[in-house]
Amino acid sequence: MITKSGGDYSYIMEAFGPVVAYLFSWTTVIVLKPSALAILTLSLAEYAIAPFYPGCTPPVVVTKCLAAAAIMVIVSVNCYSVKLASYVQNIFTAAKLLIIIIITVAGIVLLAQGNTENFLSAFEGPAPPVGEIGLAFYYGFWAYDGWNQLNFITEELKNPFRNLPLAIIIGIPLVAVCYVMVNVAYFTVMTTSEVLLSPAVAVTFGDKVLYPVSWIVPLFVVFSTFGSANGSCFTAGRISYVSGREGHMVKILSYISRKYFTPSPAIIFNGILGIFYLMPADINSLINYFSFAQWMFYGLTSLGLIVMRFTRKDLHRPVKVPIVLPALVVLVSIYLVLAPIIDKPEVEYLYCAIFILSGLLLYYPFVHRKVKWGRTIMRPITIYLQLLMEVVPPEKSE
Repeated sequence: MITKSGGDYSYIMEAFGPVVAYLFSWTTVIVLKPSALAILTLSLAEYAIAPFYPGCTPPVVVTKCLAAAAIMVIVSVNCYSVKLASYVQNIFTAAKLLIIIIITVAGIVLLAQGNTENFLSAFEGPAPPVGEIGLAFYYGFWAYDGWNQLNFITEELKNPFRNLPLAIIIGIPLVAVCYVMVNVAYFTVMTTSEVLLSPAVAVTFGDKVLYPVSWIVPLFVVFSTFGSANGSCFTAGRISYVSGREGHMVKILSYISRKYFTPSPAIIFNGILGIFYLMPADINSLINYFSFAQWMFYGLTSLGLIVMRFTRKDLHRPVKVPIVLPALVVLVSIYLVLAPIIDKPEVEYLYCAIFILSGLLLYYPFVHRKVKWGRTIMRPITIYLQLLMEVVPPEKSE
């Protein structure tokens, strides 16, 4: 229905107007996308280092330095060439599927041999509190996240009316089957306690099942996380580019490399923030912080679909879904946002809400009023960065 790039940003803009769309771009560009890049590269670093520290936790400094190096490589690839970034994505996705097949087949063989003891008491014990179920969903949905990544590059897709829904319809069931089968394989050889204590679950599984070729597991998991981080960086550049084009971010973020035709300022900015988020946080706190804000906007996007059924009846709808589906997503989003806060209120949630609303302090003078002194300050900075990075406005890059 809306064929602009930017994903949720463009949809929220159409449904709720520029203020809410600005708050989404403010939160996504400054927090959500770079923190996602930090989470993925931290996972990459943990799996890459795990074989060198058997039986103990790797040093935090080494892990974070490797994660930062991975971010630099990914940013360089995405700045250099769109085609190279897409080739990297395809190659590493194939590697991801290969290791999933290896782990799944190993798990099926072990199940056939009668290794079912870990499943016999899987649902014993008291029911967890409602809030803890919400936090558990955060981690589960984090594994499934990415279903809306293509929406950020709609303008670059061939025949988006067909290919966009087709990719999502094929991708989500495929990911669901792969994710469930891999977890079943893990629990054929590992107890719940072993899974919780393992710093890298796939490595532990490989050591128990695939020895002496267990080294292929961390290698391919590194490939997998590298591909996911590459995809996140690729789309992060587009949301910054689109919001900059609409005037909701500084103009330099909407500029294109004159030589490589990539949104290099937006990609570099995302990488710098990603490295910044590596410094203080661990993966768990980043996922909690990320998911709380992310599901607020997922809910808004789905609500926007319902709102536009009544406010934008004239728009052509190439793909129609029953209204009950977005309504269900809105309800799930409300639960995922409120349940952890009600069950275990933490100050991080308050910081997140304050940060989102703080964007209004910049929106009014610089976006709504467009104060002259703001442009006077930014003009020489923009010119300097434009010369330094050899970038031009998108209309001049063709």
